[in-house]
Amino acid sequence: MDEPAKPENAAVYIVKTTVNQERSVAGLLAQVAKKDRFDIRAILVPDELKGYVLVEAAVPEEVDQAVQRVPHARVVIKGESSFAEVEHFLSPKPTVTGITEGSIIELITGPFKGEKARVKHVDEVHDEITMELFESVVPIPITVRGDNVRILKREETE
Repeated sequence: MDEPAKPENAAVYIVKTTVNQERSVAGLLAQVAKKDRFDIRAILVPDELKGYVLVEAAVPEEVDQAVQRVPHARVVIKGESSFAEVEHFLSPKPTVTGITEGSIIELITGPFKGEKARVKHVDEVHDEITMELFESVVPIPITVRGDNVRILKREETE
């Protein structure tokens, strides 16, 4: 018979969920873990992983028991993941990564939604882009957050 895992030997388990229900599953898992005193140490909902929640726990059976009580939580994927496999989800990536000055972009939200523009400046510290709209009569620089744009064409200015 297997010995129960020691508390200091926590691992990461992957819970499959209904797509777009990841955050509600994470919240309910946290409530169940607290109520039933499960040794669930952390719950992570990475934006890049649709339909999955990462759970750090000492014992996989406790994760299984918690998942059975949460709607939209489907199943715990067999096996465990190491912290090295998931640590890239722990540090946020700037949304302006890959956008360069001179690139042609399209605004996807806000009052200028659908407008195309040329990037004039990229501020990685504040995660902002300054651009000039193509359709404007007078070129006025507009600054927006990096997640408000979609890259149409990458291009360096001469």
